Amino acid sequence: MADRSPLDDFRQVLTGASRAIAHEPELELAFTADAPGQSGKNLRVPMPARGLPAEQVAEARGFADGFALRLRHHDAALHAKGAPSEAVARAVFDAVETARVEALGSKGMAGVQANLNHALDMRMRSDPITRARTADEVPLSTALQLLVRERLTGQAPPENAAAGLALVREWIEGKAARDLDALSLALDNQAVFARLATRLLEDLELVDADAEPTEELDQGEDGESDEPDEGEDGEDEDQGSSGADGDVEARAEQQDGDDADSESSEAEQDYESDGEVEAGDDGDEGMLPVRPNRPFSDLSPQFDYKVWTTRFDEVIEANELCDEDELGRLRAYLDQQLIHLQGAVTKLANRLQRRLMAQQSRSWDFDQEEGLLDAARLARVVVNPTHSLSYKIEKDTEFKDTVVTLLLDNSGSMRGRPISIAAISADILARTLERVGVKTEVLGFTTRAWKGGQAREDWLAQGRKPHPGRLNDLRHIVYKRADEPWRRARKSLGLMMREGLLKENIDGEALLWAHNRLIARPEERKILMVISDGAPVDDSTLSVNSGSYLEKHLRQVIAWIENRSPVELAAIGIGHDVTRYYARAVTIMDAEQLGGTMVEQLAGLFDTQQ
Repeated sequence: MADRSPLDDFRQVLTGASRAIAHEPELELAFTADAPGQSGKNLRVPMPARGLPAEQVAEARGFADGFALRLRHHDAALHAKGAPSEAVARAVFDAVETARVEALGSKGMAGVQANLNHALDMRMRSDPITRARTADEVPLSTALQLLVRERLTGQAPPENAAAGLALVREWIEGKAARDLDALSLALDNQAVFARLATRLLEDLELVDADAEPTEELDQGEDGESDEPDEGEDGEDEDQGSSGADGDVEARAEQQDGDDADSESSEAEQDYESDGEVEAGDDGDEGMLPVRPNRPFSDLSPQFDYKVWTTRFDEVIEANELCDEDELGRLRAYLDQQLIHLQGAVTKLANRLQRRLMAQQSRSWDFDQEEGLLDAARLARVVVNPTHSLSYKIEKDTEFKDTVVTLLLDNSGSMRGRPISIAAISADILARTLERVGVKTEVLGFTTRAWKGGQAREDWLAQGRKPHPGRLNDLRHIVYKRADEPWRRARKSLGLMMREGLLKENIDGEALLWAHNRLIARPEERKILMVISDGAPVDDSTLSVNSGSYLEKHLRQVIAWIENRSPVELAAIGIGHDVTRYYARAVTIMDAEQLGGTMVEQLAGLFDTQQ
């Protein structure tokens, strides 16, 4: 036992606590430097540092408790049965169920409540609700989860989310206040709770009143008024469930004639929320973490990449770096610079669109017993009347649900023509892919300062310790989120034209950031395309580490993604040979070729048989 470390002891204690909460003796818990997740009875929670800092310990406890409560109180099959198919409605449905599961643990155990609150505070730090300035910018799933949590537990929303929630609270409660109140009566019964959650979605006009999943749920629940959910065998779960169902269903029926007059505001779900997250294998999305700047501890220890501090790093939306009027002027300047190029890239993008549409076209199954008569095979019947008639059936060709991320180098060497062409090419590709149902995210990476910024000042103040690792302040920019329509993100791409934005480039961490955002997406196929014009360069970092410090880390990150990740990685180098880093890459010597090369690279990826 002398070989056991405090981290091992903490994991053992956390496993025991999770088994007790979940009522599952076979539950296994492991620490991970990847995003936390749940797969059956196996839990993966954030690994704290060896010194077990209090904040990281509380974070691990929060995720462990959330996953354990989900095992105990959540029936995945029942949840899937009633879940709507539309993305925003599904996200709200999932979030409301998460609020129910966590409320069951919070109401009975003060320690669990404290752990869950800490995990929620951490997630809210990077959630779009904390930066929302208008109702349209508030993720509806986050807002509903906080409102339902408030109704079920009586706890106020986190302070950093209160202002954003206030933007939509009146609209939500004006349409669905009675739905929110009714949910608390069905806390112990997932089936009834799901039915009421569906009614909530209907009153918020997120699903049609006659949506198919709701009908299936109602049919499947006939006759099971008092039966508790699978796994809810504890005494506290059984109390109150039988008496609540009739009242809940009666309250739900009273709302059939209600018709709210206020108009529904557009709300979109940000699945990744600026953070690196991963959905559990069984679809449990409620406890998804937001973990900015924790990207490299999951890599092989063969190269010891370190960061001096992440306190000054930022992940920021493009429209937060300048006001709306300036964005409009920058976008107009970008369009003016690229009038002739835009036509050429648009033609190439249209070609890509035709190729993608062709892949989504229909095909035929021949020699069927019924269907449409196959005229091409009538000749054999004429030649030999003993042959039976042949029929054909039209079928859809499988086309995987896909998301594409374009990661653009925003370093100073891209200034001028290269960054202009990168911006307009990304703009046109995003619009093209949106037409064929492929969601596109556009990201950029640079640093907040030249030659170190606040991180270097902190290092100097602490006595210039040797080998400090990365020594600059990262700036990761979200120009367009995957779920954001092109028309709303169009102005943001003009930000690349802003004087002083483009500084230094630390590619390895940017690549992991973009990759982890993709991993959090629900789409089946994920593509990441990197556009860069040089190797990683940060004078502050390289002046106090080896000259190949950043490049070695980049190579390690690329190898990890290419060998271990489901994300398909491709790269385009502008005047820089990226083929020595990436397995699937191309180098162009003239920035004018970028638009066509991006289209051809994407077309090649889509043509690849998976």
